Amino acid sequence: MELFHQHYGEGHPLILLHGLFGMSDNWVSLARKMADDFSVHVIDQRNHGRSGQHNVFNYEAMVDDLLEFLETHEIESTYLLGHSMGGKTAMQFALDYPEKVDKLIVADISADEYNHKHDLIIEAMLLVDLEKFSTRSEVETELKKSIDSSRIRQFLLKNLYWKDRSSLGWKANLEVILENLPEIFRALDAPIPFNKPSLFLRGSESPYITQKHIPRIKKLFPKSRIETIEGASHWLHAEKPAEFYDYVTQFLKEPGY
Repeated sequence: MELFHQHYGEGHPLILLHGLFGMSDNWVSLARKMADDFSVHVIDQRNHGRSGQHNVFNYEAMVDDLLEFLETHEIESTYLLGHSMGGKTAMQFALDYPEKVDKLIVADISADEYNHKHDLIIEAMLLVDLEKFSTRSEVETELKKSIDSSRIRQFLLKNLYWKDRSSLGWKANLEVILENLPEIFRALDAPIPFNKPSLFLRGSESPYITQKHIPRIKKLFPKSRIETIEGASHWLHAEKPAEFYDYVTQFLKEPGY
């Protein structure tokens, strides 16, 4: 599948992959800053943002999409950074095609299976009758009935767009995502580990990488290290952008370890 992407800068390729309900637009500020040192490609994964929609939605398909992207843009190998669902796509791609990944960065996700309540979030979004509303604030008021967190509501509302002059829609393919949530939250595995430098960044206030998640990380990514950004939750790149940028660029500029 052809993926929508945004490109900034010159240098060694660096591909950024967003998480569930995310899109490339969320990473533009960071990508522009990283473009001082790298050729940064920020991708919308399938069923998100401005990329195509498809009933098949799993990591095998997203890995295939990424492989097609590299081939289309004649990228032989790249640095690869993914957050949350994008982090799992990045991990699976590195395990499947290690020759195409020079260094791997995973933001606040492990290779383990996760319990989740994202079905409740999607169902709340689907229950909003967008034909009744003409502003983002009206949609947020409706979402507030089901989603208490203002931060989550604001994040989800980035998916709202004008289909035409009078009707709103969701960019994310919510029905397909809902149907395939077990695939997105399943564990990853591989017969051969990824034996190149890997950095796992976690937020100190996030439950996504804890002590119980480390064994599988070390099994699949033996040359990995784990760093913690203090005061950050799951959206560590948005909450602590300076610290996130420093960790990423320092790691990418290291000759290896």
